This record gives sequence, structure tokens and C-alpha cells, in this order.
Amino acid sequence: MSATNQLRADHDQIRRLEKITLKCSKELMNGTEIPFSDIEKITVIISEFIDAIHYGREEDSYFPCVASYDTLKEKIRKLMVEHEFGRKSARQITLHLKKWKNGEDAREPVARFLKVYSVYLFDHLNKENKFFDEAEAQILSKEEEAEMYEQYKSVIATVKKVEEMIAEIDWLETRPWYLD
Repeated sequence: MSATNQLRADHDQIRRLEKITLKCSKELMNGTEIPFSDIEKITVIISEFIDAIHYGREEDSYFPCVASYDTLKEKIRKLMVEHEFGRKSARQITLHLKKWKNGEDAREPVARFLKVYSVYLFDHLNKENKFFDEAEAQILSKEEEAEMYEQYKSVIATVKKVEEMIAEIDWLETRPWYLD
């Protein structure tokens, strides 16, 4: 496997979460009761998998390697700006969920920001996949790809956390509100 293929594999899991967030949003808007714990799981996956691990791989390793060739820098900058947008949207989900748990009627903002986050993921992943195609075809050598991939694998805690997060996604896909 290569670094690019690892990021694409991350995207496959993130696509699953994108569908979960959209379904959760729709169900909340329709008045379906969804346990706070399920929505909290979504926010944990966003924080621990998408933000900390996936974006970390991109921002700390992949993007700097590609940028070192003095190309695609503007596309990298735009993707990083989008990462910040995603982080801000995720914080809004968490903020409004906390308010809702404390008795405030915040169902609608939770649902709205889940939808915003889902739409963001859909658009952002499409852009990143095109970026990966470009970087892989024009810039990165097989040696660089292998070196970055080995770096990803060398962080055992990260590998275990990814497995945990995938298991959480699996679990969310079995919830009654998701299956309806």
C-alpha cells in the first residue's frame, strides 16, 4: 500500500460517516428520537479519526511532502482552509449537543450542523481524491509513497485507534434510526 492509498482507505471510512451524519440530521429533523450517546459517538469519530488521525496524516506528512516540490501549493492551502471549516462545523455540533443535553431546545442546530458537516465531507473528499490523483501521477515517487506509508503504520496507537473508530462506524450503521 502507498500513503495515497492509505488516505483513500481513510476516505472510504469517512464516506460511511458522511452518510451516517446525513441520515442522523434527516432523522432529527423528522422528530426521530436519537440517543445523545449516538450523536456523541459521531462527534468522537470526527474528532479522533477525521481530525486527529486523517487530517494529521495529510497536514503533517502528505501535504508537506507534496508542497516540497513547489507545486500544488494553492490547492493544499485551499484544502487546509476546508479542514478548518470542517473543524468549526464539528465544534458547532458539539456545542449545540451540549446545550441540548442541558435542557435547551437545540435539536434543530444539531441537525443543521450535522447536515452541514455531511455536505462538507462529500464535497471535500471529492476534491481531495482529485488532489491525490494529481499528486500521485505528477509528483510523488514510489519511494516517497512507501516511506510515508511506513510512517503511518509505525504509529501503533494510531493504527489501533483507527480500528476502534471503524468499529464505532460499524456500530452506528446498526442503529435503528440509521436502518429505517
